[in-house]
Amino acid sequence: MQETSLLCLVNYPSSSIPWGISRLVIGKYPFKNIPGIKFVKVLGCGKHGGFDLNPSFNKQGLLCVFDSMERAKDFLNTSNIIENYKKHSSEFFSVMLQAYSSKGSWSKNTLQITQEAPLTGPIAGITRASIKFSKAPEFWSKAPPAQASLERDPGCILAAGIGEAPYLRQATFTMWESTAAMDQYARSGAHLQAIQTAYKGAFFTESMFTRFVPIDAKGVWRGKHYG
Repeated sequence: MQETSLLCLVNYPSSSIPWGISRLVIGKYPFKNIPGIKFVKVLGCGKHGGFDLNPSFNKQGLLCVFDSMERAKDFLNTSNIIENYKKHSSEFFSVMLQAYSSKGSWSKNTLQITQEAPLTGPIAGITRASIKFSKAPEFWSKAPPAQASLERDPGCILAAGIGEAPYLRQATFTMWESTAAMDQYARSGAHLQAIQTAYKGAFFTESMFTRFVPIDAKGVWRGKHYG
């Protein structure tokens, strides 16, 4: 069996914002008896769905890790949980992810490598960190230029700022046209400066950077259609 992650992004109309907030309150409790599930994060988003200090009240993310592709597909296509997300959303995007490179951990969980690095085609990445409180002001001073350069990058297909808690536990999900496109962004400009400063200053208590092969990306996010 090949470990497979499912990432969903949700945009709520104003009438469904209370329901969406309730998802954050109850957290992973509804997922405890899902077959094959290994790891769950119910996530908020930054303002407008980006990587931002201000939280969004109508955008959210969901990350589920399953022990196989088949169980991830079954959950996406048949579960009442996903059906309810779709019913309450004005936009819903989903993609299955299989890791080909991963460093670090998320809540002490590591992701299994189940794919080889692709020679062509799109890739995806999740970068997440638990930020030390004393380092948070300096970390966030570096964020706006990196976010601006990400949104302007022609090789970026999709970007979303997600996280478990404002200010201190943050993550970014991105999809790219190619490995070269991601590498060019990661190794240049404001993003490179931010990462170098963060690691030199030991900003994080825990971090994870994972690259994936994206499978069956579909839906709508921030007005753009996929799949």
